[in-house]
Amino acid sequence: MSIHVDNPDKSLIPAKKDRLESIFSPRCIAVIGATDEDGSTGRSLFLNLIQHRFGGIVYPVHPTRAAILGVRAYKKLEDIPDKIDLVIILSEAEAVPGILRDCVQNGVNGVIVISAGFREAGERGQELEREIIEIVQQNDVRLIGPNCLGIMLPHKGLNATYAKHFANPGGIAFVSQSGSLGTAILDWSLQENIGFSAFISVGSMLDVNWGDIIDYLGNDARTKAIAIYM
Repeated sequence: MSIHVDNPDKSLIPAKKDRLESIFSPRCIAVIGATDEDGSTGRSLFLNLIQHRFGGIVYPVHPTRAAILGVRAYKKLEDIPDKIDLVIILSEAEAVPGILRDCVQNGVNGVIVISAGFREAGERGQELEREIIEIVQQNDVRLIGPNCLGIMLPHKGLNATYAKHFANPGGIAFVSQSGSLGTAILDWSLQENIGFSAFISVGSMLDVNWGDIIDYLGNDARTKAIAIYM
């Protein structure tokens, strides 16, 4: 099943390339799967977002909690009073296609799926990936992931990952398919005082791919070199 939101004025729909700005320059972020449970990925990622000031607003989405780490939580995406640029999903794999449909209905242009449990989990996971691809392609939503660490933009103060540390600002953009290698490079870079313009974990690349990332970073004034683990 796919969903498409009609817009009679096509000039109001941003070009697919421009939608990457919703991921890399968000003003409002919603975290679906945010939690305050100790040791959880949802807690680590949400805490990273609110501890590092990127100049925007972060909204946790939780079906039962009134607040997460002192920040008011909303039961559903549609309950949030602001226009959301970026949704970060940490929910179980089965829930992801439905959440993406909610994103489309609420005009969200950028999504990062941290969740695992897709192609690596067998046939059902592959079916879920096909659903995700169909939703994204028919609605021009841009999506990083699934099964990824997230993204860091040190110059902007944006840490949308569950990593323990935040990268130093610098001129190198690092892009990796492997989250574990990414965290190892991050730890090493802090020891060696090496900085990054962007630190991106792409995961399974169901939508945003190498070409999209290279094109975007190639037009970024802060990026002097791009390092890729493929």
